[in-house]
Amino acid sequence: MLFAVRNPHLGIQPQRVYAPIWSTFYERWKLNGRSMPILQDIGSCAVVHVRFLWGSSSLVKLTLETSCGNKKEASTHMKVNLDHQVALVTGAARGIGKAIAEALAANGARVVFADVDFAGAQEAASGQPNSVAKLMDVTNASQVEAVVGEVVDQLGGLEILVNNAGINTQHHRVTIEEFPVEEWNRILEVDLTGLYLVSRASAKAMLARGSGRIINIASVAGLVPLRLQSAFVAAKAGVVNLTKSMALELGPRGVLVNAIAPGSILTDGTKKLFYGEDGLFAEKVQQMLAHVPLGRPGTPEEVAHAVLFLAAPESSYINGHVLVVDGGWTAGYMREF
Repeated sequence: MLFAVRNPHLGIQPQRVYAPIWSTFYERWKLNGRSMPILQDIGSCAVVHVRFLWGSSSLVKLTLETSCGNKKEASTHMKVNLDHQVALVTGAARGIGKAIAEALAANGARVVFADVDFAGAQEAASGQPNSVAKLMDVTNASQVEAVVGEVVDQLGGLEILVNNAGINTQHHRVTIEEFPVEEWNRILEVDLTGLYLVSRASAKAMLARGSGRIINIASVAGLVPLRLQSAFVAAKAGVVNLTKSMALELGPRGVLVNAIAPGSILTDGTKKLFYGEDGLFAEKVQQMLAHVPLGRPGTPEEVAHAVLFLAAPESSYINGHVLVVDGGWTAGYMREF
């Protein structure tokens, strides 16, 4: 399936772009007089190859051929210089964590793919340069300390930590009076206590060197509460303020701490909830995305780019910040009148 595009800024530089087309969301945009900027007249010798990523007709991956048909390998990551830096990414076996770890590796970092799913972490790390896998259950304090110690001893240090490991509830989408205590404890233990444990161990190694970056993956749910997931909301709100507290404590000693708050991101988890044809709340997708000005879920790679920005050496005066990556979801009330 091919679509022609017109983009005067392409030149001969290959690009990869994401957009919702031929979907109910695109039809809604057209009805409101809004057009997709990439779907325009033929005129720059650029062709879009389409691979469907979400469902059967919504989010697609578009790979451009430029320079009048000469196919170029698309660049998927922004470029920063992380050469020789050691990065530890938790929850790196799949989804957002995997995309983050791959982006760091692509920019020269030596990356540790850490996950409770060790086989998955090994598979993810196997295709990346200068990368290794480690078994890490972020709720196991002694294992966390041991793994961080191994990383420092074997790789010579630890410059970047990305606290990505996290969970949410799928089957307990109920109000607070019905929310199970066991599910509350399970989520808080991973999403908040686990982040604290890994940060605690990693901060010691960074402080010994007088520098480092800690990037916590929070959520827009930690900034603007959502219904029917009280434990996740509480945990991510805790991550937001813990990030700021850590920034106050560690920043004066050279360790910068920031967070990223993703909106709805296309992952295996959200496919099971919303974006898969058999998702538990698949019928609610249009209603939810109506509040997102960009009209689509984000991709793991888009979150990874935000991590690269915060990890870059040039981002040396950013500390205690929460970078929102949500397509404008929390910018205000999206309405038609």
